[in-house]
Amino acid sequence: MAKSKKKTPGKSGKSAAPAASPKGGAPDPLAGLRAKIDDVDARIHGLLNERAFLARQVGVSKHADGHTVDFYRPEREAQVLRMARARNKGPLRNEEILRLFREIMSACLAQEEPLKVGYLGPEGTFSQTATLKHFGHSVRALALSSVDEVFHEVEAGMADFGVVPVENSTEGSVNHTLDSLLGSPLKICGEVELRIHQFLMGGMERLDKIKRICSHPQSLAQCRGWLDEHLPQVPRIPVSSNAEGARRARDEEGTAAIAGETAAHVYNLKLLATEIEDSDDNTTRFFVVGRKLFKPSGDDRTTLLCSALDTDSPGALHRLLEPLAKHKISLTRIESRPSRRKKWDYVFFFDINGHADEPHVAKALAALKKRASLFRVLGSYPRAVS
Repeated sequence: MAKSKKKTPGKSGKSAAPAASPKGGAPDPLAGLRAKIDDVDARIHGLLNERAFLARQVGVSKHADGHTVDFYRPEREAQVLRMARARNKGPLRNEEILRLFREIMSACLAQEEPLKVGYLGPEGTFSQTATLKHFGHSVRALALSSVDEVFHEVEAGMADFGVVPVENSTEGSVNHTLDSLLGSPLKICGEVELRIHQFLMGGMERLDKIKRICSHPQSLAQCRGWLDEHLPQVPRIPVSSNAEGARRARDEEGTAAIAGETAAHVYNLKLLATEIEDSDDNTTRFFVVGRKLFKPSGDDRTTLLCSALDTDSPGALHRLLEPLAKHKISLTRIESRPSRRKKWDYVFFFDINGHADEPHVAKALAALKKRASLFRVLGSYPRAVS
């Protein structure tokens, strides 16, 4: 018995007849494909509205008079993104699938009011790009003038969350952020990893018209090799942000800037050279800071702030790390900063794999706390999904 041909159903469950050619000739195959696309779009639209309704019901069940921040659950969003990535079979790339689902969750969460997220501005910085990558475009993104102001706005409740850079894969830590964490009650509740491409931009047409280059010190350092080769005699002027450099390039004759491509569009500048960063995998990591800790997502990281009991004795740091090794906790990063308590006294920032609420991690942290003069869990948060 011959097998019946499989039909692609529309709303009626019947396959659509081939559309006639506009000139009355043979059926137009593209018209038939477009009709199927329209049918798929209609079903996607219906499912999006259904998801938005369910998300609203989740919010109502949690707290009828709560604010959007009360409903935001980064651990749940991380789980949704991981499931989307795991079931993706193409042809869309994982990166595109993750971006689409992030925007869906962002729009669903913002039905009543958008989250307010402060970032290191002004508009056009990599911090803004990281904010939109993590929270989606349905948030109210607030451009703030400094890392300190981001922390202050979140502490005061004027912003729900803040996004600040913490380290770059080639240039290391952003000390201002670490120092802000040292004196702040805020918690780390998320991380973002952003691939950084640097662009040279200005109002001029040619490189030989550039009299000075303005950019954030981190960006100048990330492009040192390219600048040494192509513009070795041009002065490099560090400024507070890449966007500030772009603003000066817009307003000052002879000034060029190094910034992300977005800044060129925001400040109406010409791209003079593209992707001039020295490292092919140049990546910046950002922290999302908020006012509370969240539950485990299943794949988390914890950041600790510690100081040894007796920093002058041999093996002081070893004694702090020993409980982590005993309980098989992976240490992924360690940084030291002045404690501000007395001269030559330092504190340590540890990143470890796992959530502070997981039993084996909790045991290790309890043992570590007994060996420390200062101990704080700065945050347990989902590892960046990419």
